[in-house]
Amino acid sequence: MDWIATLRLELATAVTFLTRLPVRLETPLALAAASRGFPLAGALVGGIAAAVLALAHLAGIPPLVAALLAVGAGVVVTGALHEDGLADSADGLFSGRSRERILEIFRDSRIGTFGALALILSIGLRTTALATLIDGAAALIAVHALARGWLPWLMRNDMPARADGLAAEAGQPAAEGTLWAAGLGFAVAVVALGPGPAILAAAVSAACALGVAALARRRLGGYTGDTLGAAEQMAEIGALLALSTLP
Repeated sequence: MDWIATLRLELATAVTFLTRLPVRLETPLALAAASRGFPLAGALVGGIAAAVLALAHLAGIPPLVAALLAVGAGVVVTGALHEDGLADSADGLFSGRSRERILEIFRDSRIGTFGALALILSIGLRTTALATLIDGAAALIAVHALARGWLPWLMRNDMPARADGLAAEAGQPAAEGTLWAAGLGFAVAVVALGPGPAILAAAVSAACALGVAALARRRLGGYTGDTLGAAEQMAEIGALLALSTLP
């Protein structure tokens, strides 16, 4: 039973770091040590968003508005953590500035043109893609789990871009933890969507997350908390768009 207690602690730690949900945790793990909890925390966020979507449908709210409410619920539950990372990454990585200046932009609380446009596109693409899905509730659970399931892999296979900050403090996940995280994220997707759609969503979301990681590596030499947030957002967007193409 020890492994169950360990998994519960990892999930509680992941929920503490990745959401605004109230979790009583006296001694949280280092973030990297909670890798297996990432996709489960994602499934929890997706489940809350799915509940909002289902209630909106029951209330007779039009699909597009219901989808926007569900996406908004996910933003509220996470405290816009990943959206903030996406905006900062867009402002920094597409600024054409030096590595040092990009890292300064990441720490600037102000939002620029690229960041604002990235947020508009993120909310818009996720909402419109979700509104086309027959079983949007299942898709939300799957996509949120998948997107967070890739983050430990990115943390394991790159180095933090600077010596301080969230990324450096989080530590490096163990190889086993990264495999568990990816596997659990995929397992949640299979249960929610079925094998075929889950494979499509997993492949596209992984490609999107890896694409952000590659850009951060080229511009910064590694990742930051902001680029991880951007990777999560792009993985969500990619997976929802991929699912929207299915008949």
